[in-house]
Amino acid sequence: MINESVLLESRTLRTSVLGRTEVLDKVKALSLLPDGLHVTTAMVAAYYEVTQVAIRALLFDHREEMESNGYRVLTGPELSYFKQLSDVRSQTRSLAVFPRRAVLNVGMLLRDSEVARQVRTYLLDAETEVRTRPVDNLVHRDSWAEVDERIDTRITDVLGKTVVPMLNVLIETAGEQRRELISLREDVQQIQMKLVEHDLQLSRLQRGQDVRALTGVIGTIDAMTWKEFELHVAELLRRDGCTDVEVYGGHGGDRGVDITARTADGRTVAVQCKNFAPFRHVLSGEMQKFLGSSKVLHRADVALYVATCAFTRESLAIAAQGGVTAVHRGLLEAWSAGVRLQVLR
Repeated sequence: MINESVLLESRTLRTSVLGRTEVLDKVKALSLLPDGLHVTTAMVAAYYEVTQVAIRALLFDHREEMESNGYRVLTGPELSYFKQLSDVRSQTRSLAVFPRRAVLNVGMLLRDSEVARQVRTYLLDAETEVRTRPVDNLVHRDSWAEVDERIDTRITDVLGKTVVPMLNVLIETAGEQRRELISLREDVQQIQMKLVEHDLQLSRLQRGQDVRALTGVIGTIDAMTWKEFELHVAELLRRDGCTDVEVYGGHGGDRGVDITARTADGRTVAVQCKNFAPFRHVLSGEMQKFLGSSKVLHRADVALYVATCAFTRESLAIAAQGGVTAVHRGLLEAWSAGVRLQVLR
């Protein structure tokens, strides 16, 4: 299999897999602006768990490639129209927006992002699967859902990049036809939204059919209830040699932790389990609360905060200072797949 780092160097290879934007949702949830089509620089940075400075630096180095995949800076009439559709501050004079294709492009170029590395790995896994699949010369193997998705994406890109901006310019200069043009623009926007809804329905259908094959253990974990998640973490502790594993299950006697245990060498363990949505972050206040419970009340030698999402920079700083091991989404996936946590060895 091709190493994921090859995507960093080969634009040709990046271009060949840019249509696989569904990979973004397989790694973690991508929040979109209210138009259902775009994200801002801040939202891209949050998705890849890097700073906005890192995204801007990438844009500086690869602007032409990013623009070819839909990245734009909105100004003037186009920005005014966009403000009507999205929750953008009225005083904003320009706004950089990324469609899903450009967000995927960022993931193939970011070097220092664990989320981006996962995106590249999923992309190449999917590409390898396609290239090694037996070919039937009589029947094309693409499903109608995949064909529809490509058509939807292409039409949506044309509407967003060409038709709507052209209508915006015409409306600004129109006289008697202004009302008709505004009505036409609204019709185009309705078509865009229907295509987005169709794409989302196809994505949900595909995730429902292939959750284990395409997302691995993390897809199974996302489908768990909070109680099932706690039992899953407890089983991982036992697998790694812990004894006296006790799951409190949300009862009042837990004193701020969900699981207690003892390592193979006798150290005490306190665990907090949070089955959050993938787009959420563990906040600093939540980490402070667990730090007090695990270290002060339980006097634990090993404190684990296990979450199905990422941690904010502030919560990670508190964890490092207080001796808490933050098991984020990526590390949880590796742990569940068989990698033993270093702190339990």
